[in-house]
Amino acid sequence: MALQECGLNLNRGSKELQPHGSPQFPCAGYSSYHTDRQEDVILWHWHEEIEMIYIESGRMKIKIPSKSFLLEKGDCIVINSNILHYGIAASECRLHSLVFSPVLITGNDDLVFAKKYIFPLLSCQSFSGSLIKAERNEKAAHWFCRAFEALACDCEGFEFIVREKLSRICFFLYQEFQGKIDQSGGSPDQDNLRIRKMLTYIHENFSDGLTLSDISGAADISERECLRCFQKRIQLSPIQYLIKYRIMQGAEMLRKDLANNISEIATLCGFDSPSNFAKTFKRFYGCTPREYRNREKRMLDNESIIR
Repeated sequence: MALQECGLNLNRGSKELQPHGSPQFPCAGYSSYHTDRQEDVILWHWHEEIEMIYIESGRMKIKIPSKSFLLEKGDCIVINSNILHYGIAASECRLHSLVFSPVLITGNDDLVFAKKYIFPLLSCQSFSGSLIKAERNEKAAHWFCRAFEALACDCEGFEFIVREKLSRICFFLYQEFQGKIDQSGGSPDQDNLRIRKMLTYIHENFSDGLTLSDISGAADISERECLRCFQKRIQLSPIQYLIKYRIMQGAEMLRKDLANNISEIATLCGFDSPSNFAKTFKRFYGCTPREYRNREKRMLDNESIIR
């Protein structure tokens, strides 16, 4: 199985829609290069699969609700199922990742692999994301690299290698969190559920004149609790997140919706005037919307010539 093309395909609730692997082998591998430019950011998103990320070169900051990790060359991070996460290079990096369904390890829900190990691990509140430093856990990094190489080369029997190495990592994590698994009781993380509801609401209604009251109402909590939840989980206020999301959507429209003029895009993104959109856009991207569109168009034209 060759590597899949890297790129987020999200629904309005930030859930990734892209299938990872196939029903017969639910695991996919990705290799991508990132800089600290806004367009290279890995947006907040989540999926039902477990994700393992390995830093091939450079450094990357990975965020999950309430935690941030700085990954350097050789480091790995494992992100639990259904956990929001975000990434930005510092200042550039190349990463490899494997995204797989727990069923690849468990076989089915009735086997001991599921009941004794994987289900308790997935429901552990303390396991949202786990950083595996290269110098302290060389074996885990080696297991990841062997699994990734096997999947990338598509050699005969690669499925056995990938499953075996990922199983080793999952058992390693089970041992790491075993004491906390017994204490967690499997209860859901309310803040994570609330954040997902509020992000869904923002993504579905970002073009409207949203207020803090609107956003907090999406999760049936007070404005104060909404502010606390956002600050604790993603280190931004709800309105700061809304503005950033609007600007990033605007950048996407400038690249792809060439028929729309900048004033129309400003309105579609929820800004009350083109000048406010331009001013805010320049603060994020260091250039005006027009300059950004022209630059992206030149880059596309140059790529077409090279091909």
